[in-house]
Amino acid sequence: MRVFAVSDVHIDYQVNADWIRALSRLDYRDDLLILAGDVSHRLPDLAWCLDELVARFKHVLFVPGNHELWVLGEDSRRNSLDKFADVVDVARSSGASLQPFFQDGLLIAPLLGWYDYSFGEPSEELLTIWMDYRACRWPQDFQPADVAAHFTAMNRSPARQDVRRLITFSHFLPRIDLIPAYVSSRHRVLDPVLGSVLLERQLRELEANIHVYGHSHINRRVQLDGVTYVNNALGYPGESGIAARQLLRIDEL
Repeated sequence: MRVFAVSDVHIDYQVNADWIRALSRLDYRDDLLILAGDVSHRLPDLAWCLDELVARFKHVLFVPGNHELWVLGEDSRRNSLDKFADVVDVARSSGASLQPFFQDGLLIAPLLGWYDYSFGEPSEELLTIWMDYRACRWPQDFQPADVAAHFTAMNRSPARQDVRRLITFSHFLPRIDLIPAYVSSRHRVLDPVLGSVLLERQLRELEANIHVYGHSHINRRVQLDGVTYVNNALGYPGESGIAARQLLRIDEL
């Protein structure tokens, strides 16, 4: 069994949906895919994408990103926690899993999360431009730190018996130094909404060998403090300079 990873497929763009559709239905039948969030905020489109991937891979492991929890155009009585429950139901109905996976000494553990400003406080500019502030809706008095704590508390420690290699994955970044030094200060305004140190704490407690993440759309593979961090985002059309339009095999890293 090979293990592949991709994130941020954003199938609201037709070219990205076509990329999913063009994946081989024969080459990956014995393999596992890690899908690290940001497929679509539309539940029918999410279901379509997961159905397509489950038809191609033996196993599909998934965590939602921020886009999945948008409630744009939905009943005003519903919040993003309600949307999360719907996303989980869609994934299960499609045959994708949000649960840890174990086979032949390999353990793969999904980590739910959100950002909590542990990477910095948001600027007035960020509060104006970041779509989540308008597209997500939370219970009264919920702040980003409450959202991050809520989701990371849902991550359970899987059994470690006979584990020889451990891969964790999340949509959000577990540490801010995963953003390369070449990223301009103009784009660093996004730092506060990129992730949470809670995720780093959890993957270290699990003693992960590899951690797959998404969200930044900056494809990268780097080893930090003994862990190999991997981002393989499909990204938005036109982001070919920072994102790749290919699956990445990670079990041999």
